[in-house]
Amino acid sequence: MTGQDAPVRMQGRIVVVTGGARGIGRAIVDRLAAEGATVVIGDLTDPGEVGAGLDVAGHREWVPLDVTDEISVLEFAESVQAGHGGVDVLVNNAGIMDTRSILDETVADWDLTMAVNLRGPFLMVKHLLPLMDGRGSPSIINIGSIEGLAANALHAAYATSKAGIHGLTRALAVDLGPMGIRVNAIAPGWIDTDLNRGYVDRHPNRETTMAELASLHPVGRIGDPADIAATALWLASADAGFVTGQVVTVDGGRMTRLPIPASLADDA
Repeated sequence: MTGQDAPVRMQGRIVVVTGGARGIGRAIVDRLAAEGATVVIGDLTDPGEVGAGLDVAGHREWVPLDVTDEISVLEFAESVQAGHGGVDVLVNNAGIMDTRSILDETVADWDLTMAVNLRGPFLMVKHLLPLMDGRGSPSIINIGSIEGLAANALHAAYATSKAGIHGLTRALAVDLGPMGIRVNAIAPGWIDTDLNRGYVDRHPNRETTMAELASLHPVGRIGDPADIAATALWLASADAGFVTGQVVTVDGGRMTRLPIPASLADDA
């Protein structure tokens, strides 16, 4: 089967992806557009200034959006409605993460994390929900994290916000199911994004650090944004038509492997 003959699972669908200018969000944008969707990127950053432009057969466009600002979300919803008439899939991907102790965490720091990571998805669902009414098999996909299931050190705000996203996902699945709207979340593990590369690059021996990270995963590698995009495509498609209220962990098995001391590793 040639590329031209391959089926496109999102043909004619209108998709909104927040935080779609880079990283995981950009991979989701590119994959769904390649599958025939028209993707509206909601981001403060112009995606054309981050890597490749948006010149893929008119399938992708950018509308400036601040997910923490209700007025911005309302204006975004109005723009999408005027341009496309409705929304079939909403991907709440925009998020931030900081590393600090709870003693160093200010109220402003905490509130900003909650505003972007938790209030943002709430506002997007609230104001885009009318645009999903009457659409065929609409779907909402929230990007959570394995830190919504466990936690790394100094990530109290981030882990709390992602646990909240998982809870919001389950609650919305219950509330919106009677409207025919499926709601799921993806909990990525360590993914090779600019943000995570920044953490790795702080260490003097990058190759050793990357090897150690890969060893945490039974599949023997860290994740790629394309891994998350493939999962988002499945959740958005008719193939997942009976799937809702789920947090799908995409982490190469990292959360499945029980840790043991290095001194006992050879005996395991």
